[in-house]
Amino acid sequence: MSAEQLSESRVRIDVRKIGGIDEAEVTLPPGVSVLTGRNATNRTSFLAALMAGLGSERASLKGDAEEGSVTLEIDGETYTRTLTRHGDTVAFDGDPYLDDPELADLFAFLLENNEARRTVARGDDLREIIMRPIDTDRIEAEIESCKREREELDDEIERLERLEDELPELEEKRREKRAELEEAREELATVQSELEDLETDVERSRSQKRELEEAFQRVRDARSELDDLEFDLETERSTLSELESEYDELEERLADAEPPEEDPDRLAGRVQELRERKRALDGTINQLASVVSFNEEMLEEEELDLDRDDTGEETDPTDALTGSDQTTCWTCGSTVATEQIEGTVEQLRDLRAEKLEERSGIESDIAELTERRSELRTERRKAERAENRLADVEAEIETTTERISDLEGRIETKRDEIADLEAETETIEVQDHDEVLELHRESNELELRVERIEGDLETIDEEVAEREEALEGREELEAEREELTERLADLRTRVERIEKDAVTAFNEHMETVLDILEYDNLDRIWIERRREEVREGRRKVTRTRFELHIVRSAADGSAYEDTIDHLSESEREVTGLVFALAGYLVHDVHEVVPFVVLDSLEAIDSDRIGRVVDYFRTHAEYLVAALLPEDAEALSEEYTYVRSID
Repeated sequence: MSAEQLSESRVRIDVRKIGGIDEAEVTLPPGVSVLTGRNATNRTSFLAALMAGLGSERASLKGDAEEGSVTLEIDGETYTRTLTRHGDTVAFDGDPYLDDPELADLFAFLLENNEARRTVARGDDLREIIMRPIDTDRIEAEIESCKREREELDDEIERLERLEDELPELEEKRREKRAELEEAREELATVQSELEDLETDVERSRSQKRELEEAFQRVRDARSELDDLEFDLETERSTLSELESEYDELEERLADAEPPEEDPDRLAGRVQELRERKRALDGTINQLASVVSFNEEMLEEEELDLDRDDTGEETDPTDALTGSDQTTCWTCGSTVATEQIEGTVEQLRDLRAEKLEERSGIESDIAELTERRSELRTERRKAERAENRLADVEAEIETTTERISDLEGRIETKRDEIADLEAETETIEVQDHDEVLELHRESNELELRVERIEGDLETIDEEVAEREEALEGREELEAEREELTERLADLRTRVERIEKDAVTAFNEHMETVLDILEYDNLDRIWIERRREEVREGRRKVTRTRFELHIVRSAADGSAYEDTIDHLSESEREVTGLVFALAGYLVHDVHEVVPFVVLDSLEAIDSDRIGRVVDYFRTHAEYLVAALLPEDAEALSEEYTYVRSID
């Protein structure tokens, strides 16, 4: 669906049994929609339901329901998501807007427990969040394919270069053959003229002349056949010499080649195992993120419920301090201490951090093993080609040797035949017999020489034409190779480019937002992309790290660097939102999902919330924000306001 189509669409959302919502229907126009109300009025539940309809699994069923659903209607298309309880788990089904919600969960669905926001707040690995959606396996497969194609093009271009190098020699050979042909034709013309003059003067009978001509024709034919056989023999001996040289070179190359220390097929199996392990870790990490996010949201709602009695009226928060710090577990239904749930969530966070570190190590191993496998496969292909060629050359040498032996025998037989034929011509009685015979022999030899030179010249002409025709396509091959090289460079630098783009986007937007929000003594917040060596097991690897810098102004006007821990809650939340926006822009999330969802902005004062919403609205077709009434008052009256979820 195009942005133009979406810009004309109103989105209708029907929610049933999601979060704290029993049933609700809301219609949102393009632009900014503000859900305004006090706490515990199902604003967050509605946002979670909207996210579920778009594809996220970060929503929960109503506590007393076995099944719930969300239906979205966008530009005439309907998307449905169902949630069904199965024991202690909730299964998601249906046809949501997104097949894969990872990008949206990370950079568009910006609830309080959004990973991008929390990663900044906790000071965790920013690069891991930005790079998580990148399919490194697919990039590696494309790199391998490009490298194979480029190798084939290199071989063909190298062959054409050899042909081009041979062209000057062929041209010189052609010039020499043309001069030789001209000289042979002149000599033949002279001999034929002398023979014609002599035969005119010689008186003999027609039968003698015919007999003599027939005898010489037989000699000429035999000599022509001998000449062909000798030419073939010379060609075969030249071929044999080249084959023997190639055979020696191949043997030497194979003898010098060291056997590979590892089997590339075994490495391929290891890479596949690591990729399967990485995919399993991805699933585990995503599940842990969903579980942690869900439980954090439920803990937050439990805290909000402490401020209300069963009728929904406000109560004194101090009353809760004297009561039992117990809650009903939303997973198993039993009554447990809140601290116990919080401890379990913290354990899940630690487990996810361990899995992230493990996945990072696996990605490094995959890259190293893939590169080594590629090198080994290239070496093995070269060795196999050399072995196959060696076997072919050996067979060709044997065949060529047999042909040489056969030609030598045929030549010897043909020479005996010519001797007999020449002896036969000598028995014919003709005046000036010896002189006529000698001229005929000379003429015969010259005719054969002319024919041979003409054949050689024709062959050279064909070779020159073939090379010139082949060379006409070299520019196209070189252009194709250049495209492959650029493609390969692009693939190899794609990860680096995304890292750089993310850092640039964050730094630029952070600078703009800080100017807009006018925080006192907060001069700059920026990310530095750094390369550092870290030890993984017994080896060192180079890793990229995003280092967050915070620059403040002291009372005397001097600047100093601070840490994320010293930021106010408002400053920290704004930084997390801008980091998420950088990921949103770098990964072109607007092309995947037209929504940005904002929640839990209470730490930011209302005036600044209005400025943040104004800034974010330029980057999404639909921006839906949940705000308290006093915070919503600072926003433009042009926005759409939803004051109740029902």
